[in-house]
This record gives sequence, structure tokens and C-alpha cells, in this order.
Amino acid sequence: MNNAVAGFSKLSKKEKINWIANEYFSNPDEALSIIRNYWNTDEKLQQLHDEFIENTITNLYIPLGVAPNFLINGNYKTIPMAIEESSVVAAASKSAKYWATRGGFKATVIDTEKIGQVHFTFNGDAQKLEELFNQIKPKFFSDTQSITKNMQQRGGGILDIQLKDKRNLLENYFQLHATFETKDSMGANFINSCLEQFATTLKEEAQNADLEIEVVMSILSNYVPNCIVRAEVSCPIEDLTEKHITNPQDFAQRFVQAVQIAEAEPFRAVTHNKGIMNGVDAVVLATGNDFRAVEAGVHAYASRNGQYSSLSHAKIENGIFTFWLEIPLALGTVGGLTSLHPLVKLCLEILQKPSAKELMEIVAVAGLAQNFAALRSLTTTGIQEGHMKMHLNNIINQFEANDEERRLIKAHFKKTAVSHSAVVEFIENLRK
Repeated sequence: MNNAVAGFSKLSKKEKINWIANEYFSNPDEALSIIRNYWNTDEKLQQLHDEFIENTITNLYIPLGVAPNFLINGNYKTIPMAIEESSVVAAASKSAKYWATRGGFKATVIDTEKIGQVHFTFNGDAQKLEELFNQIKPKFFSDTQSITKNMQQRGGGILDIQLKDKRNLLENYFQLHATFETKDSMGANFINSCLEQFATTLKEEAQNADLEIEVVMSILSNYVPNCIVRAEVSCPIEDLTEKHITNPQDFAQRFVQAVQIAEAEPFRAVTHNKGIMNGVDAVVLATGNDFRAVEAGVHAYASRNGQYSSLSHAKIENGIFTFWLEIPLALGTVGGLTSLHPLVKLCLEILQKPSAKELMEIVAVAGLAQNFAALRSLTTTGIQEGHMKMHLNNIINQFEANDEERRLIKAHFKKTAVSHSAVVEFIENLRK
């Protein structure tokens, strides 16, 4: 089997899943049953989900949890998190509770500038191109007036447009490099519409001036190094004391060393930053934002000095422990899924209908909290103790344990180290 299929997108949903089931499964009825079990029983809601993407056959559920007790800039927040990895929500909640009694999280949006570019080639006198650009620059603004009108009413719009000579990178390569303020929307469609009009204006005006340019593409950038938010926690070293931190001075020093290793060593930095993104992505996904764009931009930012490095930093100064991060986040609270997906709307309600700036702060705090939880475990009890206890449920479910087996397994592993092999052995002994 495994044949090519013609006109798949034109098939009905029923025809698509029947083809999938018959083409790839020895038991088509079982495959069909699994696919249909994950449909929403509300037909209108299912149709809404079907229309989010193309060739939809069913829904892949990701758990949506909440992490309460986040004290951010003096206000308590309960943060929704959509993620499939065990221990992430628990770790965030633990960090939230820990820092709520030590002053909470402070978060500040440093800037909200977003970027888009028109990429084009020009094989001619660069000075003439620059003269043309300076002459027609106001026209870029006037020709996009119909696009920018509503955004300007909300306080946003085009901030600036620059001509950039990039021939040091590629032969005959130039850019229109534009910056934007998009307020509470992520702004991708707005930016791309403006850029395509810039390209049209540039081509027309260049032709009028007898300059030959070729536009390659017009597209926003997901690298937003001037759309930055800072989140931090700090307290006197002696206040770090808790169950697993009996020597706060030693803990603070080990914690700072752990961060310094991630700053210096890319192999550690990648895993370190992945932990931050556990928190960031979970909130970005729960609020209907584009976590792929956020990931790409954040990791580019982590490499901005020529080597991939830690996004977070820590220091001890005058007896005060401080832990912070600064990350680029282009987020929106209006438009896209935020107004379409019922659960996204619910999550934004839980967050008390934040502005885009407030959401940037919340997301950054979630990332910092996740990173703190991981580093606290790594520098005290080790990462696996808590994680494997959370992972125990996954192993139990894998072996379809009944209620009595589940009770006995959990009781046993309250005092015994959890590993996959140890749980399997215990289950097998139970069933003998």
C-alpha cells in the first residue's frame, strides 16, 4: 500500500480519515475509532477546530493546567499552562509559592519594537538608490495609510523605515528595514501588509527613476531584539532558607555557579534555556500565541554575542541574591486564535484580560520561575527525584494499572526511588 493520493485536500473529512485508516492500518476500524474519540461532541465547536488548519482529521489534546500564587508586580496571578511534560506545572507552582513570601516577581517591558524587511537586489550606483530612498521615504508612509489607520488609532503604526546596504553579505543585496509598534496585537498580518505595499511603492518609484531593482520577498522578522521584557527575583541571602536549603550562602553560590556554567558552555546553555522555554511556551500556547516564532526569536537572541548562552543571569551583591532574565517576546492579546479559540479566551480571562505588555511580563515570569525550580533542584536534591515521582503516573497509565494496583504502587514509591525499570518490576511482581 502506501500509495500517493491525488486531490486529498478536496476530499471530505470522512473520505480523508477513511483513506488514512485503510492505507496505513491493519485494523482500519480501530484507527477510525481512535480518530473519532477525539472529536468534540459539539459539532459547531469541532467545525471551528477543523477550520484552524487544513486536512484536519481529529484533535490532539494537550493538558491545560494552572499554576497559582504568582505574585507579579504586587498582584497575584494564576497562570494557565498548556504542556504535555510532567513536573513543569508543579515546578512553576512551587517557585511561585516560594517567591510570593520573598517579595514576588518584578517584571518590566523594556521595549515593544517589531521588525519587518523588504529584501531586494540592485546592481547599480548605490548612491542613486540612497537618493531615491530619501526622496520617496514619505511615500512609504502615505501609501500605507489605509493599512495603518486603525493601528494608528490604537497608538501603533510604522515607527521608521531604513535602507540597508547588505552587499557585504550577498552580491547586490539591499533591504528596506522597517520597525513597527503593534500594541495589543502580535501584528504579523499588519506588518506583512505594510511590507508588501512598501515593495510595490519601491518598484514603481525605482522604475520611474530608471533604476532596476528586483524584490525577492517581503516578510516580518521573528527576531525582535528590541521587543524585550525583563523578569527578576531578589532577596537577602538569609531569606533563601527552606526545607532543602539549610545553608543559604552555599546555595546562593552554587546557584550562581550553575548559571555561570550555562553562560559559558553552549551544551549546558541549550538545556538550561529549554527549561526556561518549558514555562514560556506553555503560557504562549495557552494564550493562543505562536510559540514557534517565540522559540526562534529567543534562541537567536541567546546567540546574539556570537555564542549560544544562558538567557538568565544571577549574582550575589551586598548580601542580596538576584536572579533575572531578559528575553524578546512578540505577543498579542487580540486577533488570531485569541478571539476564536474558546479555551484561549478562557485563559486570557484567568489572566484578567492582560494587555500585550502585561502578557509579556507574565510569560517572562513563567520562564524565570521554571528556570529557578530546575536550578534549585539541580543544586540541591538533583533533578530526577521530583521529576520521576511526577513521571510515575505516566508509567502506571502505560501499564493500565487498576485502582488497587495504583494504590499499592504509589504507596511503595513514596519511600523508594522511582525508575522505569523499578516500577515495571514492581507491577510484574504484583501481577504474579
